[in-house]
Amino acid sequence: MALKILFVGNYASPLHNIRPEAEMIIGLKQRGHAVEVMTRRDCYYAERMAQFGIPIHDHLPVRKFSLQSIRRLRKVLREGAFDIVQLFNNKAIVAGVFGALGLPVKVVTYRGQTGNISRFDPAAYLTHLNPRVDAIICVADAVRHSLEKEVRNPSILVTIYKGHDLAWYEGIQRADLTAFGIPRDAFVVACVANNRPRKGVPVLIEAAHQIPAASRIHFLLIGGGMDTTDMRQLVGQGPAKDRLHLLGHQEQVLPLVAASNATVLPSLRREGLPKTVIESMALAVPPIATATGGSPELVEDGVSGLIVQPGSSKELAAAIARLQADPEAARRMGQAARERIATHFNIRDSIEAHERLFLALAGKAG
Repeated sequence: MALKILFVGNYASPLHNIRPEAEMIIGLKQRGHAVEVMTRRDCYYAERMAQFGIPIHDHLPVRKFSLQSIRRLRKVLREGAFDIVQLFNNKAIVAGVFGALGLPVKVVTYRGQTGNISRFDPAAYLTHLNPRVDAIICVADAVRHSLEKEVRNPSILVTIYKGHDLAWYEGIQRADLTAFGIPRDAFVVACVANNRPRKGVPVLIEAAHQIPAASRIHFLLIGGGMDTTDMRQLVGQGPAKDRLHLLGHQEQVLPLVAASNATVLPSLRREGLPKTVIESMALAVPPIATATGGSPELVEDGVSGLIVQPGSSKELAAAIARLQADPEAARRMGQAARERIATHFNIRDSIEAHERLFLALAGKAG
């Protein structure tokens, strides 16, 4: 049976950030459901959605609590008689839970990382812990488990992995890393992250300093905050300083990843289903990730990459050296990683899982 669904989210982010979510929405439209979206009309994906006949409501909640957004969303929900409204960020969730009061629409929220929600935090009852929420879609089992002790009714928690399509990664050209002073015969490890304390970048730098220079392992540190004065001082304190390349923010990240021999995400805590690990796997570049959040769900240790304990520079250094010492094993892991994205984290399964959940919530499941 067909559903009427409203999605509220921000689709003005870079393409690789929003594509899985936006293509899931388009996929539901193609399966015959009446889908509408509330977002900025001038963003990239609003135009693409409109091409598929998806109506766009030109509004994006920009504050945590906005009476204007609550009223605007309530008007759309009331007039549209929707079965489901899905809310993708905290600003949208606040507007949605208050806008849906007294209406029959089922309210679905999205949670993309572990931690930072507590039943003892009053602010949490404005978002995911609000009794008006009918279901919370968790991006990984780790996220679901972290919420089980916080929500009043754990049965509202559902894990749905973000789906990808390997075709999105076709045609990506490998960057020429010699432009960054990296020898052609180097083994290159890329770390893509915005440099926040929970990302564990200092642990990676410490691991790099433990690896002998004779290994010819070079590191690309890519992302916001990777090229600050503090980072340069940290890098300059050890023997690997000439092999640690601080690239900072880059507009084109995937060509750099494609040109690397491995990737590392040294997170300490609060991960969901890391996009950078998925992208590495889709490009057949073997990932090394820590056992936090959904990374162990993505990466089969020793098969499609390597998993190490958070905060252990020793384990991280050993994992990097292991891949560098056995190029054939690294190649096999990269190919297995790509296949794992195709079989376990694909956009088709994500569309179907959302459809099943929405039908059940609306009482229209067959």
